[in-house]
Amino acid sequence: MLESKTYNREEPMIMHVDLNSAFASIEQQARPLLRGQPIAIVNRRTEYTAIVTASYEAKAMGVKVGMKFIEAARLAPGLLAVESDPSKYRFVYKKLMAILNDYSSDVVMKSIDEGVIDFHQLAIRRPLIDIGYEIKNRLKDEVGCAMRCNVGIGTNRFLAKTAAGLHKPDGLDIIRADNLREVYKSLKLTDLTGIAQQTEKRLNAVGIFKPLEFLDASSETLQRMVFKSICGSQWYLRLRGFETDDREITTKTVGRQYVLEKRDLARHDILTRLHNLCESVGFRLRGQNKVARGIYVYAKTIDHKYWHACRTYELPFYSDKAINALAQQLFSKAPDKIKEIGLHCYNLSSNQDKQLSLFGDYLAREEHLTRAIDEINNRYGDRTIHSANTLEATRFIKQKIPFGSTRYL
Repeated sequence: MLESKTYNREEPMIMHVDLNSAFASIEQQARPLLRGQPIAIVNRRTEYTAIVTASYEAKAMGVKVGMKFIEAARLAPGLLAVESDPSKYRFVYKKLMAILNDYSSDVVMKSIDEGVIDFHQLAIRRPLIDIGYEIKNRLKDEVGCAMRCNVGIGTNRFLAKTAAGLHKPDGLDIIRADNLREVYKSLKLTDLTGIAQQTEKRLNAVGIFKPLEFLDASSETLQRMVFKSICGSQWYLRLRGFETDDREITTKTVGRQYVLEKRDLARHDILTRLHNLCESVGFRLRGQNKVARGIYVYAKTIDHKYWHACRTYELPFYSDKAINALAQQLFSKAPDKIKEIGLHCYNLSSNQDKQLSLFGDYLAREEHLTRAIDEINNRYGDRTIHSANTLEATRFIKQKIPFGSTRYL
């Protein structure tokens, strides 16, 4: 068992690169007139839409992610709403990934705006701090002068990400054993990645109110009294700079949801929007080379009630046709006065044994047609080819770019 003051004293070899206000910075790079202006990226240009991200000019005026645009506009006079443009963000994501891959074959993109480089297997002949500054300069040279990023270096992924958040925007920091305690002294518990308010309350319940107290807690306290699982011992190691997060996370569900643009849509219109979501889910599912055996649909009503239905099937499915048929069947019992709909596929497995799948997916013609449509959509853009039934819905339902996952990129 490690003593409470034993930290990982190896040379830091993990680098975390984090684009600053990624979507807003990309829009400012693409549209020079937006530079220096308070802007908010939204998925819909309506007053009550939620803000996806904001420029640093807007953040300085109190604008936060998740805030309704109408509320943010009161805080930031002159705030500009810019509708998200996924094609731009994918382009920058690929450019960032290409830059990081020039330094190591062990690169993991944690999200659309964050990547991690592991230098352990390389014979590095220059300090990582120099590589960090080089990456920052390359981002400006190869993408644009408005692009900035934070770089963090640590002995594990957790400390590298923590370092990357210390001095935003455009900072570069290193956390090693000799400055570990000093860094923790400057932070709050909720500044630590993975510690949200609920976990903070559990730590407070055993007398842990600061990161330094978290660091000094014993493995037994964290495991038995706080987390009540092996997570406690993992946090004990993680806080001290030992790696516990270098594992691959498998995809368990694939889904989409949509807040209806009107509260009085006819049933037929709601079903066409559900069909649109089914096509999006099918495209993502096949992009992960997966098939599903379960489907879940839900609806939220204007009087704040939640309805759902789900079913698991013995045979797998993967095509848009199959997903839509199953979802529509389940959704037939949904209530009226709906404001939000959604679905996800679950019980995923690798794409094999299609000859045993549902709804004629086993037919060679169906398989070839589905593959051909996916190839065209991959090449020329999302929904270049789609069902005519979803044509109207496409005007309203836009493709979203997730921050927390790169599965669909």
